Amino acid sequence: MSDFFAKLFGSAPPPLIGLDIGSSSVKLIQLASTGKSYRVEAFAIEPVPEGAVSEGAIAEPDQVADAVKRALKRGNFKAKNCAMAVTGSAVITKVINLPSDLSEDDIEGQIEVEAGQYIPFPREEVSLDFEVLGPSPRNADLLEILLAASKTEHVDARREVAELTGLAVNVVDVESYAIANAFDLVRRGSGIDEAETVGVLNIGSTVSTMIVLRGNRTIYSREHSFGGHQLVEECMRRYGMDADQAGFLRRGEEPPAGFEDEVLEPFRQNVIQQISRALQFYSSSSEYSSINTLFITGGGASIPGLAEAVGNEVGISCEVADPLKDLRVAPKVNAKALDQARASLTTACGLALRGFD
Repeated sequence: MSDFFAKLFGSAPPPLIGLDIGSSSVKLIQLASTGKSYRVEAFAIEPVPEGAVSEGAIAEPDQVADAVKRALKRGNFKAKNCAMAVTGSAVITKVINLPSDLSEDDIEGQIEVEAGQYIPFPREEVSLDFEVLGPSPRNADLLEILLAASKTEHVDARREVAELTGLAVNVVDVESYAIANAFDLVRRGSGIDEAETVGVLNIGSTVSTMIVLRGNRTIYSREHSFGGHQLVEECMRRYGMDADQAGFLRRGEEPPAGFEDEVLEPFRQNVIQQISRALQFYSSSSEYSSINTLFITGGGASIPGLAEAVGNEVGISCEVADPLKDLRVAPKVNAKALDQARASLTTACGLALRGFD
């Protein structure tokens, strides 16, 4: 198997920095184990120049690395190892079934054969890994195996960013699985049974991902072309602001006069329509199972009143996901800044938790 994924689903010794590279910012968090829970040791969010990251691909590694360096310094991070993720558009995942009596070497060989059916790229251009999930619930003689593949250039670009910042990459994960990893903490904080099916909408800057979890399994994942940057663009257009000025909500600043009715409410309604559409796509999928609670996460989840409006319009319980809800916070961490950033740190938190697998 390729060693580029370093192992995609492998364990790594703590502490790890969870490094989430998005199209508008990099998000970093470091956790420490405190018995049955964790403590936030450091965190930072730093914007990246427009165009440096596009649709999950790192176009300008130098610019992204500069943002990571600023975040490492501002957050006073001590760890030198990190976990990173490739996004849904840059990775292919597939659950396949193989006979349960195969040896590990036989599984690897069969994976190479099976992968050719699902990967639309030359094998030499792809980084490939797999995880044995366990016996198939439909047939005890079969094993369910999660296959994950990404074009090697996406993995290499993330390694390049890490090398430019002096960090070692211990784990490269898949974004949707990193989010699922963080949801163990969300379930605990919200008192949700492990067997319950929950929906998670990760609202990014330009792309949002609908993920459905059943227990600790991701049973559905689909990207949708909408995100929080649409609100920023509307503020720039209506108020003559630049991109930094238009980020006033993210910084907890007072909005311009008329913002609530003229800009925010129309944006909320558009997001609600997009979420309804995302739920319709899921309901037509082969894995459909009724969702009782929809969690929203990512930078767009902090939009005032969004969760309540979605719940009222869509007709299911909707909450902002907060994997850090019950975690202690180290004295050196700016607790007020952390509170403002919680919703956007879910992926980074799930990556940092890989250090405790």
